[in-house]
Amino acid sequence: MKRLAIIPARGGSKRIPRKNIKNFLGKPIIAYSIEAAIASDLFDEVMVSTDDEEISKIAKEFGAKVPFLRSSKNSDDFATTTEVIAEVLQQYEITGSVYDTVCCIYPTAPLITLNRLTEGYHLLEKYTFNSVIPVVRFSFPIQRAVKISKDSQITFFQPEHINTRSQDLEISYHDSGQFYWFRTESFKVNPTIWNHKTGAIELNQTEVQDIDTLEDWKMAELKYQMLNEDKT
Repeated sequence: MKRLAIIPARGGSKRIPRKNIKNFLGKPIIAYSIEAAIASDLFDEVMVSTDDEEISKIAKEFGAKVPFLRSSKNSDDFATTTEVIAEVLQQYEITGSVYDTVCCIYPTAPLITLNRLTEGYHLLEKYTFNSVIPVVRFSFPIQRAVKISKDSQITFFQPEHINTRSQDLEISYHDSGQFYWFRTESFKVNPTIWNHKTGAIELNQTEVQDIDTLEDWKMAELKYQMLNEDKT
């Protein structure tokens, strides 16, 4: 069973310039994803898919492979993760390299750990899922969500739950945005991560942080320091 880690990291970033290689507590943020993948000892190869020479150079410095640069077609704002993955697998097949399972690891996931990567892989194998995704619980019941109109008036998405106790509502989760395990064979048949046979591992709120703004960035640094304070 051959396993491949794909870290998609294009050069363009609108909200946080050069986001994928921006310094995060002493080293480029992409380094955390690369190092976790290598330390897990799960992969025959850890590669970075990028269109950017500087990202390529940094990725190699931290131990990843960059066997080819990403096409311009899959380097703009509209390219999807699945399109990038498909391109990577196709390029490897051209050289005769075929992988049974793949883990797509995002480059801005500094809270990722080798233990969670391993847990995801074991779940994939144990239940023969097509894919496994780490998720995190919504901090408040989504059935009580509200929307605000242009004139600042609040209405409920599900008004039937206005008086329902929070503890009586079903727990819901969302994608943590860190990594995705999947089987290459199922991906080729249906090129998507989410399908009828997708499993999940649950992360806690401390392990997860979207990074879309500088405020998010600082929050991620605080969480990282908190999670690692006992290791220093």
